[in-house]
Amino acid sequence: MKIEQFEKSLIEMGIAENIVYGNLSDRVLSGADKIEVSSADDIVIKRENDKTAYIDNDNQIINSAIREKYDKFEIYREYLVEKNKYMNLTNIVEKDEVYKKHFLDSLSVFLFDGLKEGNSVIDIGTGAGFPAVPMKIMMPSLEITLMDSLKKRVNFLEEVGHNISLDMNYVHGRAEDYGRRKDFREKFDIAVSRAVANFSTLLEYALPFVKVGGFFIALKGRAYKEELESSKRALKELGSEVMDIMDVNIPCTDLSHKLIIVKKHQPIVDKYPRKAGTPQKKPL
Repeated sequence: MKIEQFEKSLIEMGIAENIVYGNLSDRVLSGADKIEVSSADDIVIKRENDKTAYIDNDNQIINSAIREKYDKFEIYREYLVEKNKYMNLTNIVEKDEVYKKHFLDSLSVFLFDGLKEGNSVIDIGTGAGFPAVPMKIMMPSLEITLMDSLKKRVNFLEEVGHNISLDMNYVHGRAEDYGRRKDFREKFDIAVSRAVANFSTLLEYALPFVKVGGFFIALKGRAYKEELESSKRALKELGSEVMDIMDVNIPCTDLSHKLIIVKKHQPIVDKYPRKAGTPQKKPL
């Protein structure tokens, strides 16, 4: 996927304005020596290096706002595909497919406007880094923690972070264990997960990490209704409620899924999460 296609897809998904263009004045104008309004519909920003960025009347920045982020995504993609020859990281390796099914799919979390600059975010069962690494590339101010139970995947993620200069935290362990630790329990603004697991199980994995008043964002497929129906007890036991269910459609594909937004209203009792393996074997 070329940079122009990537930018267009972000715009079509409705997530570009806040995360790509939202901080234009801080990102571009801080280094500007001249600002010219060339017409009613077009603004030209001339920077110290004489490179010019154009903003059209749809607030689209051409050849400036997305370049640095796209370059990081390219390094990430190339390294993912290369390491996948020796590790079981993904079945998706073709360039366009990686962008559509991994990167854009992950970035759909930005449709939720409760996700703010500087939020602390933990990704439960992150695997090859989805959705949290694309989130960090797109919004560098996020304080990202990546958690996975397989050490080799955590090692891979550390290498990714080093290769594209991302400051992230890496945790090798199980959610059931770390969710009981004082240095992790109720310390995060937001938990996210794209892991393949029952929704009730994910709730027990994720919500112990979330502060009261914070959110859990789950990326779920077409079977979400059945999972939601069976998660009522888990939501009640874990002091939370489903606040919103958002539709996600990936441009130029027939891919669609849901963002399930869960808000945590009260602290979780000490018996949760249960011991390792129990939430999966016996969902609430």
